[in-house]
Amino acid sequence: MAVRHKLIERPRHEVWAVLADGERYGDWVVGTHRSWAQEGSWPEEGASIGYMVRLCGRTLSGHTRVRRCEPPAILELEVDSGRLGTARIALDLREWGGDTLVLLDEHPLRGPAGLLHNPVADALGQVRNRLMLSRLAKTVAAGCPRAEGAG
Repeated sequence: MAVRHKLIERPRHEVWAVLADGERYGDWVVGTHRSWAQEGSWPEEGASIGYMVRLCGRTLSGHTRVRRCEPPAILELEVDSGRLGTARIALDLREWGGDTLVLLDEHPLRGPAGLLHNPVADALGQVRNRLMLSRLAKTVAAGCPRAEGAG
C-alpha cells in the first residue's frame, strides 16, 4: 500500500479547487495525458471522468469514478485501467495552520495489479505518489498565487 503525505503551502480550499476540477486531473495525476467528463458532475459521488495515458508510443484509456466525496476534505476515487485492473486513490486534506496537509493512500483493488501487488510495486507506488503530490502542489500554486507577504 502506497501512502504518502505532503504539506502544500496553500489553504485547503485552493487545493480542493484543483481536485474538484475534473479537467485538471491530468495536471496532477502522473501518467495522465488528458481527461474529460463522462458521467455526473465531478466530484460528486458516482461521477466519472475518462482519461488517456500515453505509454511507450501507445495510447491507453480508462476512467475514474468518485466513490466518496466530502468537500473540502475527503476525495476517494476508483481508477479503472481496463485490463490492468482497478485501484483506490484516497485523498485526505487537513488544515495545517494556513496550509494543507495532504494524505494520499493508493492501492490496487482488482485485476492483475492487485494479484501482482508486492514490495517492489509498493516502492514504485511511493515514487509515483511522491511525484503526484509534488505535481498537485505545483498545480495549486500555479492556479492560485499566494498573496504578497503571506507565509
